[in-house]
Amino acid sequence: MATCVCTVALSSAAHGQTRIPPLVEAARHQDLATVSQLLTAPSETNVNASQPDGATALHWAVHWEHVEMTGRLIGAGADVNVHNDLGMFPLLMAGRAGNATLVQHLLAAGADPDQSLESGETALMAAARVGSHGAVTALLAHSASPNLAETTRGQSALMWAVANRRPAVTEVLLRHGADIHARSRTRRLVFSMGGSRSAGSASRGISLEEVEQGGSTPLLFAARSGSLASARLLVKAGADVGDTAADGNPALVVAAHSGQASLAAFLLDEGADPNAAPLGYTALHAAVLRGALDDRGVVNPDPGAGLALVRALLVHGADPNPHLSHGTPVRRWSHDFAFMERWSGATPFWLAAMFLEVDMMRLLVEFGANPLLPSHDGTTPLMAAAGLGYSRGGGSAFIKDRRDFSSYNPVASAELGSRIPAHEERQALTAVAMALELGAEMNATNDSGDTALHAAAGQGTDTVVAFLIEQGANVTLANGRGQTARELAVFADGIAGDSFVRESTAELLDLGRRNETMHPASPHRHPVAQSLRNPVAATRESLAASGVTYATLCSTCHGPTGSGDGRLAAATGAYGSRPSNLRDGSWQHGASDGEIFATIRDGIAPTYSMDAYRGRLSEPEIWNLVNYLRTLGPQP
Repeated sequence: MATCVCTVALSSAAHGQTRIPPLVEAARHQDLATVSQLLTAPSETNVNASQPDGATALHWAVHWEHVEMTGRLIGAGADVNVHNDLGMFPLLMAGRAGNATLVQHLLAAGADPDQSLESGETALMAAARVGSHGAVTALLAHSASPNLAETTRGQSALMWAVANRRPAVTEVLLRHGADIHARSRTRRLVFSMGGSRSAGSASRGISLEEVEQGGSTPLLFAARSGSLASARLLVKAGADVGDTAADGNPALVVAAHSGQASLAAFLLDEGADPNAAPLGYTALHAAVLRGALDDRGVVNPDPGAGLALVRALLVHGADPNPHLSHGTPVRRWSHDFAFMERWSGATPFWLAAMFLEVDMMRLLVEFGANPLLPSHDGTTPLMAAAGLGYSRGGGSAFIKDRRDFSSYNPVASAELGSRIPAHEERQALTAVAMALELGAEMNATNDSGDTALHAAAGQGTDTVVAFLIEQGANVTLANGRGQTARELAVFADGIAGDSFVRESTAELLDLGRRNETMHPASPHRHPVAQSLRNPVAATRESLAASGVTYATLCSTCHGPTGSGDGRLAAATGAYGSRPSNLRDGSWQHGASDGEIFATIRDGIAPTYSMDAYRGRLSEPEIWNLVNYLRTLGPQP
């Protein structure tokens, strides 16, 4: 309002359209002496004269928060209920300024405490927003209505106090009957539902939906803004910790998704349901999504954020293995902490792996999280940690998720050829190692045929590539597009720029291929496979069933008793490799249950002298077969 008043006054004076009354002109320049002198001649001075936009000297005095001038004008009969052409009253101006003294002067002079703009904004709302306890108290003492709502969003003074973290004002409003169950107006807006990126336009194939917005109670405003002190007051006054917004989201999930961890922990202590997920994600998903970040590279000052909130949720009974059912609304050109549609099916552990939150991964497993559960497209936590589906963009302005937030720098990214910064690569290596330690399948593929090695090669994280190869990653596997990891070791020069080979990554993969081709002729172990544990008991029924499988699939090469003398043994020998004797004391690829399982499942690369039975036999069937082979061959 003040800006508009000044603009109109200056414009009018400059063009000489209408002469500003001397009293208004003096007040506009904070000239108390001239104002006082003019007021001594009331017959010549109209105290309520106005400039072209309707603003009076009283408007200017209140605008400048000039208490003495305001008092003299009121004493001279200034109309305290006059508004300018914008509908602005002096009392509302004083409320916006949070000036309790001016508010008291105007009310004492008869200002209507409920006067408002056309939008419905009152002095009480304005004073509550800026946190002026004195102004709010004065207005309520003069019978200002505490439950009026402005007409744009249907929000009350209590909502504004809570949203702006004004607990002292919240307390006085509650004492004067402010409605804790009031709800803001609802409206429907169209959103992209979890597009490919959280900054940028909607993505092809991602649905657009009308989403109900608003319908928030004061407690929901507290959950979003993190006003813990106000939340305590509201709950004590009877607010429902299970309050849901118009879209169905409960206060706990709103708080966690908004990064308000301490408030979320308070709601848990008050009985909020830790497993509520009306929009397809839980508070635990949201806590992992936000981590300890407030925004890109900015640490959340809330001491309960990140690992602390994840722990609080788990301690209060949060399911550690819920699946994300679909994406969440994404605004255009924003940096939302949104759930991407491509993450559908992700568990909190999966998200923690993708964000390289090793401590979170460890904590989730401690509380029963399954570290092997993939997303709906088959992407495993190991692949996510290795960087599948994540790209820096080579100077792109598109920030896709929190992993980008941690170290995004377009210039540095372009200079590095979109390579992951060193500190992030160290985190990735640690997360990948932990995923393998927890039983991740090294050469598992998702629906597109990609593996963790494909992901690491695409990111150019050489330490991760080298580690995966060392642990037994198959460098010859091609994805559904026919690409091996070697063919993904490239980067683009900026957005849609030329592609260049990552030479160091390519050399590692070429070396890995040569080493795999020269598979050791002597018996050797496979440490990753060796760590796999057999989940199937060797019961009589198991051995009988697997005996049939052996006779059908294996005996033609390995022989009925496993001696390597099956009817096709001579033929395979002619091509350079006779079937193994399963009854001798040393097996070529290791004799532990896990190594036998991996050999049957993956075959013997690179020549595949023994076929891979992945897809032909289920994992339980392979483990049953391991039990049967154990009766033929050496003990681990």
